[in-house]
Amino acid sequence: MIALSLAEIAEVVGGQTHDIPDPSVHVTGPVVRDSREVREGSLFVAFVGERADGHAYAQEVVKAGAAAVLASRPVGVPAIVVEDVQTALGALARHVVRRLGATLVALTGSAGKTSTKDLIAQVLRRKAPTVFTPGSLNNEIGLPLTALSATEETRFLVLEMGARGIGHIRYLAELTPPRIGLVLNVGTAHIGEFGGREQIAQAKGELVEALPAAADGGAAILNADDPLVRAMASRTKAKVVLFGESAEADVRAENVRLTDSGQPAFRLHTPSGASDVTMRLYGEHHVSNALAAAAVAHELGMSAEEIALALSEAGSLSRWRMEVTERPDGVTIVNDAYNANPESMRAALRALAAMGKGRRTWAVLGKMAELGDEALAEHDAVGRLAVRLNVSKLVAVGGIEASWLQLGAYNEGSWGEESVHVSDAQAAVDLLRSELRPGDVVLVKASRSVGLESVAQALVEGGVDAR
Repeated sequence: MIALSLAEIAEVVGGQTHDIPDPSVHVTGPVVRDSREVREGSLFVAFVGERADGHAYAQEVVKAGAAAVLASRPVGVPAIVVEDVQTALGALARHVVRRLGATLVALTGSAGKTSTKDLIAQVLRRKAPTVFTPGSLNNEIGLPLTALSATEETRFLVLEMGARGIGHIRYLAELTPPRIGLVLNVGTAHIGEFGGREQIAQAKGELVEALPAAADGGAAILNADDPLVRAMASRTKAKVVLFGESAEADVRAENVRLTDSGQPAFRLHTPSGASDVTMRLYGEHHVSNALAAAAVAHELGMSAEEIALALSEAGSLSRWRMEVTERPDGVTIVNDAYNANPESMRAALRALAAMGKGRRTWAVLGKMAELGDEALAEHDAVGRLAVRLNVSKLVAVGGIEASWLQLGAYNEGSWGEESVHVSDAQAAVDLLRSELRPGDVVLVKASRSVGLESVAQALVEGGVDAR
């Protein structure tokens, strides 16, 4: 974080100093909520969670070098005491962002947020020091913590914004006001909570409503291939930049194809020129993510050649997202088990089909959560798609949702041994260990709550029990 004194922080967050001998002492280390991440000069934020109370670690973190604790009650060590820790953290982030002078880029969407955020960061950091959301820390706690990790040298701050309801993104944009806002897509992720795609669009569009006007540098980067996103142009005063494969897109892809290994290649067109891209990532769905990143980079002054080179060299920064491992015996494991929704599940299956040309392919799939009344139809559709893509074997893992996956495959024409339903992760591992052959390609994917990453890890490591 940029250096602030404890007295300044107390004033910003509306708190009272307790047990602080010298309020002029500066916080020079990171702002953290995990006691294991404390460094010399840190500010430790004491949240009260379901499993632990951060206040209980106050003595420990100060001994480890923390300058003070941001707390909701006195803790017997240097502390800034506030009424609500989360509100105070947000106020501190807003203050720091205003002082930074960095360009803040925010993005949201139903699918691909984290992968796209990682691409944007890898492209922009070729131009100037860039700080970005680690993993998927995109909520009212993770986002301000990311913003507070910026320093005086930071020129670009790339923040992923998630939402589980109307008003969430509006709140996050108030904490960290963006100049550039990117909306990737409106899908069915969390549709059970929102109630419909129109409601999801309403929530995601709060980002473009928060942008400054075009005259003040505001830019809304919108997906030209998604009608609900494209319609958001009417909700912003910012400059609108369209990306996609549409001929009307400002930043677009032509001659899209997949290499023999399943990696996307295309001709990138921007208003300043064109250049060829061959990505290191797997799956055609990354083309849209790459175009989104390219549109942001172009808006910030990078040439088509610079952007294409950066996209061609970019890798995966976040775990369990199309994470490809080649075993010594020739088996390829694709760990995409961080999360799943209908859009990302279809994209992963298509990537599997592309990677598996001439090889046996396995789709180890589990529940897609938070689909509400659409759950049966969406799981059935994914099972059917696996058959249409000629996936060699579908392994549906878990309870009723897994049975719907298998039922879809069966109804599409998988009547033999092409699909199987197993009860849990260990059963899937046991099956795969007994049947995998050199050259096979295995995709593992489900919602985070299912925990199917244990299957991928067991297959990669060999001899590891998934329980």
